[in-house]
Amino acid sequence: TTPRQYHTATLLSNGTVLVAGGGDANHVLSSVELYDPATGRWMETGPMSIPRQYHTATLLPNGKVLVAGNYAAGDSTAELYDPAAGTWTPTGPLTSGHEFHTATLLPNGKVLVAGGWGESGAEVYDPSKGTWTAVGAMSTARINHTATLLLNDKVLVTGGYDGSVTLSSAEIYDVVTGTWAPTGALITAQRNHTATLLPNGKVLVAGG
Repeated sequence: TTPRQYHTATLLSNGTVLVAGGGDANHVLSSVELYDPATGRWMETGPMSIPRQYHTATLLPNGKVLVAGNYAAGDSTAELYDPAAGTWTPTGPLTSGHEFHTATLLPNGKVLVAGGWGESGAEVYDPSKGTWTAVGAMSTARINHTATLLLNDKVLVTGGYDGSVTLSSAEIYDVVTGTWAPTGALITAQRNHTATLLPNGKVLVAGG
């Protein structure tokens, strides 16, 4: 119902798609819409508590959606969408503000948020407690990078932008130790690219 960019789109457990926030030509939006593939129609649902863009939205194992971060200086807020009620409720704040970051659902049901503007830090959200815990930082600040959950349950982060140059470096997050380790660098520095896990366990990075 509203033009938007820099929003999120999340496939829900019931088969509908949740589109949240973003910006139109003049404003950052708090509005949220649901797409029903059965009817091909959009309908509005409960708005977020604040306008957001450059945030992330992650479907949790309990069916709720975690929205974290925002393009606003120091905004560390996060909230949860309940598809059954169509409402949003605040959850524990991030330990620091993040935007242009990544959010990855881990095998243990927790969510890893990594990077952001001027941010090398990473933190993990625990849905059972509604809290965030800082974990080891990446070797460099990154935005516009990718984060891919590998078949060995580790997370591969590639490329991005550190505020001055586009990056070719890559790092791997170990869920067990909460630490990062460097891995082979990209042949060409990339940002705003894609990273896709292939059936053989390799990752295809394209574009940028």
